[in-house]
Amino acid sequence: MIPRQLLETAQVPMSTEELRLYQRGTEFSIWIGNTELMSSRVHGSEDRLAELACRIASQRKKPRILIGGLGMGFTLATALRDLGSDAAITVAELIPAVVAWNRGPLADLAGHPLDDPRVTVHEVDVAEILRKTRRAYDAIILDVDNGPEGLTRDGNDWLYGLPGLGSAFSALRPAGVLAVWSAHPDRAFTGRLRQCGFQVREVPVRASGGRKGARHLIWIAERSG
Repeated sequence: MIPRQLLETAQVPMSTEELRLYQRGTEFSIWIGNTELMSSRVHGSEDRLAELACRIASQRKKPRILIGGLGMGFTLATALRDLGSDAAITVAELIPAVVAWNRGPLADLAGHPLDDPRVTVHEVDVAEILRKTRRAYDAIILDVDNGPEGLTRDGNDWLYGLPGLGSAFSALRPAGVLAVWSAHPDRAFTGRLRQCGFQVREVPVRASGGRKGARHLIWIAERSG
């Protein structure tokens, strides 16, 4: 077996944790501690996250999309594929090294989505954008940390708690959608979404995008008014 090679590391802001970027042959992976956060080998659930959100947002003229968490660029690439030329996508990525990796060793994986003129990248916590935005987006896509039960930052508790979800609700236009990826189900999170006024669907998905492999969960939360 080809040995896994450490390419780069990056400190997680406001945390003692460190991200590590590895390569094994043509496969790339990002780890934190002993946990693999993502791999280029399986990204079906990230693709599905964008598909479900953009199915709703693409019905609008000049849709505006906010993506929290760049990852390896697969969610962004799928959104670009499913949206028209009049769309505008803002990506919020907290860790500058992740943006640099997507412009460097990871760029080919998703087809260089950061080079698309519809994309604007901000190296900030998506929470900063949500706190100061009102009725601006047709879809907000969150693929931050490991979902509501985070691994990397305690600060993500705000994002997935009532204050953050309330801010997401306010940042959406009427009939907008909040799509949230998670490695695990979370009944309490579903309850918080409904408490904030969202109409909620839970969509189980496979990490591989097929019928086998790890199970993940996507919440589709729509703002009715």
